[in-house]
Amino acid sequence: MFCATHPDSRGPGAPLRFTGLLVLLACMASAQTPSAFNRGGRYPDHWWTPVPEANKPDWEILPQAAKPGEVILSKRHELGILSNFAATPFTLHGKRYASVEGFWQMMLYPEGPDDPRAKFPGIEWKHTREEVAQMTAWDAKDAGALGEENMKRMNIDWVSFEGKRFPYWSVTRGEHYDLIVAAMRAKLEQNPKVREVLLSTGDLKLLPDHYQEENPPAEWRYFDIWTQLRGELRH
Repeated sequence: MFCATHPDSRGPGAPLRFTGLLVLLACMASAQTPSAFNRGGRYPDHWWTPVPEANKPDWEILPQAAKPGEVILSKRHELGILSNFAATPFTLHGKRYASVEGFWQMMLYPEGPDDPRAKFPGIEWKHTREEVAQMTAWDAKDAGALGEENMKRMNIDWVSFEGKRFPYWSVTRGEHYDLIVAAMRAKLEQNPKVREVLLSTGDLKLLPDHYQEENPPAEWRYFDIWTQLRGELRH
């Protein structure tokens, strides 16, 4: 774009300052185009296309928040397939799950009638463990929120998988972290599109599309896990 102010073609009486302002604003916009982040044209420009802040969800980090060399794993385009919310079914230990989110939230729910969570007085479970395992996106997240509320009422801090209990929230990497990594690896290995999209991010720094609590457990940092798995693929 030619970014010098120029006479308005409407005639000698046209307001030059107004025209110059329009050109200046257009030039400022062009300086913030996605191509400024897309080194050498290696990546799709729309990964950085600005999205209006108005009416965005409070939880969302928009694509334009990235700095050069970074990319937000936004659900607004194909990088959203890397979200735990994505409908990317996989099988782990012989069982099928509809999403990593469904797998994650399922662990909050009783494993059977003998599970103490199932027998706790006054606690209602609106879904079964199997139902949550087949959920995706906000359905799974909302089911997990109900599960967490029940955990608070029961004063427990553990979840379970295949009969084994372990902390749900821990500053050190433990059983829960290992299971989430295993689920994400299964998602990657069993969904060719996930592999394709992950590798397409090259050497960009991967960042979340939602705000997280300060110093969350390692399994909450799914973008770091994807960076680890991307490195494994490349080597």
